[in-house]
Amino acid sequence: MSSKYKPIPHGTITLPQGFLAGATYAGIKTEGEHLLDLGILCSEVPCIAAGVFTTNKIKAAPVVLCQERLARKRAQAIVVNSGCANACTGEQGITDSAEMADLTARKLGISPQEVLVASTGVIGVPLPMESLRTGIEGILLSREGGHQLAEAMMTTDTFPKGIAVSVRLGGKEVTIGGAAKGAGMIYPDLATLLCFLTTDAAVDASFAQTALRKAVDDSFNMVAIDSDTSPNDMVLLLANGLAGNKPLEAGMAEAEIFQDALCEVCLYLAKCIAQDGEGATKLIEVKVEGALTLKDARVAARAIVSSPLVKAALHGGNPNWGRIIAALGRSGAEINQLKIDLYLKDICLLKAGCPVPFDKEEARDVLSNPEVAIRVCLNLGKESATAWGCDLSEEYVTINSAYVT
Repeated sequence: MSSKYKPIPHGTITLPQGFLAGATYAGIKTEGEHLLDLGILCSEVPCIAAGVFTTNKIKAAPVVLCQERLARKRAQAIVVNSGCANACTGEQGITDSAEMADLTARKLGISPQEVLVASTGVIGVPLPMESLRTGIEGILLSREGGHQLAEAMMTTDTFPKGIAVSVRLGGKEVTIGGAAKGAGMIYPDLATLLCFLTTDAAVDASFAQTALRKAVDDSFNMVAIDSDTSPNDMVLLLANGLAGNKPLEAGMAEAEIFQDALCEVCLYLAKCIAQDGEGATKLIEVKVEGALTLKDARVAARAIVSSPLVKAALHGGNPNWGRIIAALGRSGAEINQLKIDLYLKDICLLKAGCPVPFDKEEARDVLSNPEVAIRVCLNLGKESATAWGCDLSEEYVTINSAYVT
């Protein structure tokens, strides 16, 4: 991590000045260890807001509502539930999302237009609004509520995901916090997840959106658990300016430092999601170097990390590198097979497109580790990209055979 910014131990989304959160159990989830299922995140003052949303053409009601409200580039609160996606629920779904915002706004004493809504869980089931009405009213907000919020967002996740970092900008101490959820139905082009980001930095609205898009492209858009995306995906950024720095605009040196810190927060959360993939036993990192274009590097890395055959082989400790090369070949990236080098950690498997003898037992030892690194050198250009995912286990099938809409 750069010396320009530093992680805060046990950091949460409420560490930036002026942010509060809380959660409760509203009865939406019916089983599991983590039963918090309804939470609120808010700022004590209005915020500049930015968002990135699912590319799925089926969009859940909360996504539709947030996209409409973010046209103003301002917000002050987010209300989130898990256990029910409120997707494919027709006009009633839109009405219910709007009511969630109205109830939250009334509780906080702000305009409903300042409230964004997020839902995650089972598709095609209406929200239990009576439970939500009671639940929203009963949520207690505090500076310590960030961990509760991260837990309330979880569905098949096995642990809550949060982080905070600090950075000095123009003599002011600025904090960025984040919380995310996601373990299944994860694929690049935002992946299936909810992520909320907070900062007490003052930022220009246009820069906030640009910075968020870059951070998402470098992190969440490079994660693959399976080959599905959700109607509910969103990443939201709230910036309340309470740190008192000069508002950040594109081109400022301080803006570049902020961008790096924001990318680091998103990258940490993205890797947590990859590590927590449904049924996962290994975190997989695929780095593609020497591509002609950044797009080529990204599509190649994503194709390899999302290949079911590659993921299954790595789960079984099988160094079958032909599957990696096959995935690379269908990725759409520009390649010359006579220039490709392939490495499993430090073990060279392929050099200039030709097989290299290697110790299979040594390779299996590498694959027995909880983290597996694959490096592909295309030797065509200067661009590189890294993608993250996990292995494909029997447990993934078990989890998803029981998860019913």
